Amino acid sequence: MNLRQWGRDLALGFRFAFAGGREGWVRAGLTAVGVGFGVALLLLSTALPNVLSARHDREQARMDYTYDLTEPPKADDTLVISDVDTTFRDKDVRGRLMEPEGPRAPLPPGVSRFPAPGEMVVSPALRKLLAADGSALLRERLPYRIVGDIGESGLVGSQELAYYAGGSGLDARIDGSRTARLTEFGDPNPTTEEPDPVLVLLNIVVIVALLMPVAVFIAAAVRFGGERRDRRLAALRLVGSDSRMTRRVAAGEALAGALLGLALGTGFFLIGRQVAGSVELMGVSVWPSYLDPSPALAALVAVAVPSAAVLVTLLALRGVVIEPLGVVRAAKPARRRLWWRLLLPVAGLAMLYPMVGQGRDNGDFNQYLVVGGVLLLLVGITALLPWLVETVVGRLGAGGIAWQLAVRRLQLSSGTAARMVNGIAVAVAGAIALQMLFAGVDGQYTEETGQDVRRAQMQVGLPDGVPMAATVQQFADTKGVRKVTALWEGYLGDTSWDTETGPGLSTELTVGDCAALREVAKLPSCANGDLFVLEGAEYSVDGPALNRPGRKLYLESYGRGDVAEVTWTVPAGVGTARSITDPAGSRRGGFLMTPAAMPEDVARTVRGELYLSVDESVPDASDHVRNTAARVDPLADPTNWTATRTSVRYDSLRTGLLVGAVCVLLLIGASLLVSQLEQLRERRKLLSALVAFGTRRRTLAMSVLWQTAIPIALGLLLASVVGITLGGVLLRMSDTPVGVDWASVLAMTGTGAGVVLAVTLLSLPPLLRLMRPEGLRTE
Repeated sequence: MNLRQWGRDLALGFRFAFAGGREGWVRAGLTAVGVGFGVALLLLSTALPNVLSARHDREQARMDYTYDLTEPPKADDTLVISDVDTTFRDKDVRGRLMEPEGPRAPLPPGVSRFPAPGEMVVSPALRKLLAADGSALLRERLPYRIVGDIGESGLVGSQELAYYAGGSGLDARIDGSRTARLTEFGDPNPTTEEPDPVLVLLNIVVIVALLMPVAVFIAAAVRFGGERRDRRLAALRLVGSDSRMTRRVAAGEALAGALLGLALGTGFFLIGRQVAGSVELMGVSVWPSYLDPSPALAALVAVAVPSAAVLVTLLALRGVVIEPLGVVRAAKPARRRLWWRLLLPVAGLAMLYPMVGQGRDNGDFNQYLVVGGVLLLLVGITALLPWLVETVVGRLGAGGIAWQLAVRRLQLSSGTAARMVNGIAVAVAGAIALQMLFAGVDGQYTEETGQDVRRAQMQVGLPDGVPMAATVQQFADTKGVRKVTALWEGYLGDTSWDTETGPGLSTELTVGDCAALREVAKLPSCANGDLFVLEGAEYSVDGPALNRPGRKLYLESYGRGDVAEVTWTVPAGVGTARSITDPAGSRRGGFLMTPAAMPEDVARTVRGELYLSVDESVPDASDHVRNTAARVDPLADPTNWTATRTSVRYDSLRTGLLVGAVCVLLLIGASLLVSQLEQLRERRKLLSALVAFGTRRRTLAMSVLWQTAIPIALGLLLASVVGITLGGVLLRMSDTPVGVDWASVLAMTGTGAGVVLAVTLLSLPPLLRLMRPEGLRTE
């Protein structure tokens, strides 16, 4: 057989797809829509690496942290910038104060000119938020006049909230962390971090588990309308074509639908690409320009989808005998064999087994074995599910009329029912395995902060020199604040901090009233004017050694060269106190000082840390605190406390999984709905005949529900078994104790069942329209 003959037969199938009247167009359209959804998600997946790279590059390009006390000298090309990030309700707002020190000061990406003091440039999303009703607290916190927008090059996402405001006197606030002097934006010390093998493993499994259902759906979509197609092929045999030619013609029909689906999928992707620029999902937003697929991967999709359509059709027809007078599929098919179907998951487990116990201490996981093993296990579901459905429905017996109609239909076409469920079963199995893996390794990427959220729920860091009494009163009067524990802190050394080596001995200095000091130490007695030295400190243990009356100690000035070094002489009569765990979770050391014992020059050098007990039942209590902090000092740093902290990279990967899972679930729902409508369309005359003979519509609707419920129940059962098995193997590979997160298993299976239930309910209106006697009319 030469290529010319193949081409002629494929072209004939092409013509049948589009020249077969309304039936041909409907089938081609349904196939194209099903394939189009899958192609759109595949193209989105090929664009994801570019999304991650673009977001990282944007973040690096605007970086303004130096983490260095040796700032460049003031010049005409320097800029002083301060981090004034904030949070409004549950949304993070990136904020910077800028003060250019010369005409050649560097502009941040996306900003065309420096705003003057009292002015700011904002991101489009922040401009919209500030203008919205209910944002009065944020407008109060950002009392600047908007004079422009930040361009796309200065934002990591379209919905990012960010602003740059003009500042003054910032050079006196340089501390090497929140305020710095720059000559250019960008990471001054880029480093390449060694990849975490477990996170790499998570990445691989996430990608495979999300893309596998897409491939299954595309394979199912190209087989829409299979029964009607087979009857047309029987007519072809009647006019003289042989069996091989009919299969090639069928492949041509599938190819036509796949190519149309490729075009539709590209359109869906381009529409989704534009829509993506206006939405935020789980705190993540992108620019449409990020969603440019890799040319090589896009070309692979363009070739793989039509090729898969042809191969799937040819393989599907291998077990079908198409004769001039009909299709032998209508007879009882041979029972499916189990042994070769078990080989796929067994081979997958064999590929993963050599990496069991490897963990993160024994190098990287073999990516080929991981991909191959996970693929074979998930593909094993698609091989085992038809056998399971056929075996179970073949043993189902008597019941109501709706039950019998459903069971008989499943017995006649169990393969079609299994194909409908395959995709969702694969998706649920992958989700269960990933949830088990995430739950198992979560403790490795989550650490205790030590913050006692029972004693305080917020902390406010204040720059040095902020007056103590008036500031405490402002926070005490803030709406929603129940208690303020105010501690002013600094560091003392036995020699000057400005030398190359620094002091030999150093310790902490903590200033507060007696109530506040009792939060950090067990005091024998306390009155304003008392001094104490702490014993039992966790880290700063030099306090008792420095407690010699008449000894001169030097206060650290946080790298500020414009401030004269402050000294303090240890007086006689310093009491002793025992350190206890403070609200932040540490046992501090050094000296405790009440306000009356603090010299005036010391008060200008120490900085405040306020621990606030907040009534969380008060609406926007945290935002009221942030507004007070902004009034006290623009560089005040209010933060909400949490008992635990999660690794940023791990948290980003988990967020990516959730975003991808939402997209796959949408695809599952859309594809199942298309498949369900195609099944109903093919059985239109049968349904109409049953109604014409007096069958109740409710009975037929229940039979359709049973036809969906039985395969999905079996599919979810199989998915749970495979998912738990895969999850257990992945946990052993990461050297983590195996434990089944039953809540996640139930949640994933429940979600899958919920999607199917929603699709079934959406298909009921078309079903009722089809169940009319007029459906028997034919031409």
